[in-house]
Amino acid sequence: MRDESRTPAPPRQSSSGHRSALIAIVIDCRSALDTAIDFWSAALERAIVSRDQDGDGKYAELATSEDEPFILLQRVDHDPRVHLDIETDDLAAETARLEKLGATRVGFCKRWWVLQAPTGHRFCVVQQQPGKSGIAQNHWG
Repeated sequence: MRDESRTPAPPRQSSSGHRSALIAIVIDCRSALDTAIDFWSAALERAIVSRDQDGDGKYAELATSEDEPFILLQRVDHDPRVHLDIETDDLAAETARLEKLGATRVGFCKRWWVLQAPTGHRFCVVQQQPGKSGIAQNHWG
């Protein structure tokens, strides 16, 4: 589970035009991660790219093409759910844009904001990451 109790200030970036894109579909798993990996790999017919991408036994990745979001599995302590990660080149501007649409901040964790949509669904806004050059980005501002 992400530590959402601390909310340090996020990195500051220019508020002029920015970009964002859906970068990941994250399957939060409360049970054994290996069981979840095997199930979702078979259910989605996706190869397992890694079973432990951060070395802590909490994350895994299934294969996707360059123009598809990552499919990540994450072991958590809260109820299982699926959430989206939105990648941006300007964390402050994208978070503010989503707040204007009705999202609320839940907490800042490491390098990303956890937000909640007006519908109650949580999602993350993350810094731009390498590795998915084929995903179309929205241009704002």
